[in-house]
Amino acid sequence: MREQSTIFQGLWPALFTPVNPDGSLNPKELEKLIELLIAQKVDGLYLLGSTGQGFLFSEEERKQITRLTLEIAGKRIPVMVQVGALNTEESIRLARHAADHGADGISAVGPIYYGASADMAFEHYRRIAQATDVPFFPYQIGNAANMQVIDRLLTLPQVHGMKLTTDKMLEISTIKNRAGEQWKLFSGADELMCQAALCGTVGAIGTSYNLFGPTCKYIRESFLAGETMHAMEYMLTFQKFIETIIPVIWSFFNRAMYLRYNIVIGEPKPPLLAKALPWTDDQIMAMMEEIENFYTPVS
Repeated sequence: MREQSTIFQGLWPALFTPVNPDGSLNPKELEKLIELLIAQKVDGLYLLGSTGQGFLFSEEERKQITRLTLEIAGKRIPVMVQVGALNTEESIRLARHAADHGADGISAVGPIYYGASADMAFEHYRRIAQATDVPFFPYQIGNAANMQVIDRLLTLPQVHGMKLTTDKMLEISTIKNRAGEQWKLFSGADELMCQAALCGTVGAIGTSYNLFGPTCKYIRESFLAGETMHAMEYMLTFQKFIETIIPVIWSFFNRAMYLRYNIVIGEPKPPLLAKALPWTDDQIMAMMEEIENFYTPVS
């Protein structure tokens, strides 16, 4: 196992899962995407979360995607696998499969569909965490954000941090103050990656990093180095961009990834919908260039 203090940090794309027209995995496009992100030197890959449509694949499909991703990555980049499922037993099987195939970290959402108490959320996470010896990162959602759950998770040595998808910065700070240096916290709201760093996160996991990995990594690192005004201008522009694409987000990323990188991620799996885009290809390219123009590293 690679040293946790050096791998669980930085910018991690929430990896798209490219699919064929019938909704099955497209291995060729998955390999192209992984190779692109490794070449761009992002810090890690987060597999089969919401962006990767993990909950819309069968258990065997998720195992196939996990196995292939880890084979392609070949330990050149850390991979964290989201294993949360409707029932805890399936989550445990997926966790063990990911561990057996070399995952560096395991993550999971809390209980799905049924109203979760703090006890239910903790037991779900406890059983997944204790199923392997791989560092476990619960996904903050619903009752997983309950501070009673947080305090109990802090007693589990298998839990090494959390993925915090929230726009409530005080909530991140509160978890950081409770966990101290015991946990590595990742922010999950792309448009707040710099703000979350002020609250104690060591990394960011997000959808848009598939498309803007180098730019977002540069901005986050330059912000931490003190370039606050440049980062502020970027974050305001980035937030406006994300607000603009949200109504057609799946269609936008499908087209944008093809235009920029010749990678086809495919239509979203039902019940998700791909709405018609209101922009031409030239307009989409201009939108991307406005974001990428902030990437001005010293040569």
